Amino acid sequence: MLLTDTHTHQYYETDPIKREELMQRCLDNGISRLFLPNVDSASIELVMSQVKVYPQYCFAMLGLHPCDVKENWQDELNTINAAIPQHKIYAIGEIGIDLYWDKTTLDNQVKAFKTQINWAKKLKLPIVIHCRDAFEEVYKVLLEEQDEDLRGIFHCFTGTLEQAQKVIELGFYLGIGGVVTYKNSGLDKIVQQIDLKHIVLETDSPYLTPVPYRGKKNESSYLLYVAEKVADLHQTSVENVAAITTENSKIVFGV
Repeated sequence: MLLTDTHTHQYYETDPIKREELMQRCLDNGISRLFLPNVDSASIELVMSQVKVYPQYCFAMLGLHPCDVKENWQDELNTINAAIPQHKIYAIGEIGIDLYWDKTTLDNQVKAFKTQINWAKKLKLPIVIHCRDAFEEVYKVLLEEQDEDLRGIFHCFTGTLEQAQKVIELGFYLGIGGVVTYKNSGLDKIVQQIDLKHIVLETDSPYLTPVPYRGKKNESSYLLYVAEKVADLHQTSVENVAAITTENSKIVFGV
């Protein structure tokens, strides 16, 4: 069985021994493909360090997280853009709009989002979207930027069935993580109605820990519990979920 974690910040663990233990637990659970998004210029080195240690398992993407669109956001974009040609990356991400923490930066978040979408188009890379309390704002940008080169993943999708269908119609995949295991999230009922060909799996480690470890620090090895829940919802085997979602990830990332 081969599972793919399409979104993990596992690189936050910098202790070599603990990092090795995390990776071993991933391999023990069948997770041997980890896609790592940075969040700002300072985290580029952390991502690349993990990729250097585990080049057969870890794959980098670069972008500016919307929560890090602050006063110096243009400088941050310039630094990240300059780093891209120096590394092998598989997506621009994570990028998008977040109105949960700060609505006052919306205009700059949109500008940063559009700038990075255009990077991805020029590089023929997918984008990985962070969208929190901002579906309509993100969707508006995507409609404005829509063309044959615009593609990617809606990371941590927790929206409605109608929103899911809009995402799918744009040619994007839905990133499904630990929230699907939460009893009152409602996401389980949405995922149940979505064909597996439109889904990829993720942890967003160290956040959004799935049941049965909810409340504790998340890690990529827990992707197995997300896969098991999705398999249960679709009344199929976890091996089938792993095969389909990993194939979807290969289509998105080209690796």
